[in-house]
Amino acid sequence: MAGWNDILYEIRDTPPQFDYVRRRYLKKLSQYTKRNTICYYSSWLSKRSANNLDINDSDMTGFMNAIKDLDCSKGLDLILHTPGGDPAASEAIVNYLRTKFNKDIRAIVPQLAMSAGTMIACAAKEIVMGKQSSLGPIDPQFNGIPAYNIKLEFEEAKEDLLRDPRNAQYWMIKLQQYPAAFMKTALDAIALSGQLIEEWLGSCMFDKSQEGDRKTIQKIVDSLNEHDNSKNHGRHLGIDFCTNIGLKIFPLESDSELQDLVLSVHHAYMITMDSTAAVKIIENQDGKLMVSNQPQ
Repeated sequence: MAGWNDILYEIRDTPPQFDYVRRRYLKKLSQYTKRNTICYYSSWLSKRSANNLDINDSDMTGFMNAIKDLDCSKGLDLILHTPGGDPAASEAIVNYLRTKFNKDIRAIVPQLAMSAGTMIACAAKEIVMGKQSSLGPIDPQFNGIPAYNIKLEFEEAKEDLLRDPRNAQYWMIKLQQYPAAFMKTALDAIALSGQLIEEWLGSCMFDKSQEGDRKTIQKIVDSLNEHDNSKNHGRHLGIDFCTNIGLKIFPLESDSELQDLVLSVHHAYMITMDSTAAVKIIENQDGKLMVSNQPQ
């Protein structure tokens, strides 16, 4: 017979149904690929008003927790579902992951990896995408506001005030939403995004010492750069677009078992986030996770 404490500990140690199902599919995926697998999921599609949806420096703790005790010689499959965020935080995360896994990283995008999420995917040796998957322009965001939109707004204000200084009151009210020196911060972030993606592409997916690879890298950077491509920050760039600009893409449909496992993991995470207070989850195949919850 189990004692009081035995039952209490069993209840405490039994994971919730969402965690149990999610981890079961994540473990099956890792066993199939024989690689470490870390999921990085944000609930920005369903909880747009929540905090901590974007890529930021607090995520490093989650990745450190997920990598602890892993056999890094097995490489890493990084599953991304994110709206993007801070390019400087992304740089720190990429540098850390590359150091731990010796650049043996595949990025898997079941649905969307936008902005800085696209940048992280481009730091991998290969990107796994399905017909439903999309990357996005690499324009960074600040609290959900695209940096290039901020730049355009300040430029519009400058041109309008040169034409008619009487509009100063309007622009003062409109631009006071931004803190001091915010325009410079946005410009720096735009420049850093282009610099980082070029560097990452040339040091893993491609060899920047080869002239042919340098041309491919430049084509990719130009194609993903927001102001050289489209002023729609939310534009979805599908597998055909990504393949045509030169990215090394592995089509998810070419391996039906991998496709089933990846999409099962994706659905499990989406259901968890839609049904709980979770707004961000960083988790490995062994169930080690850091979860950020929306305040009740």
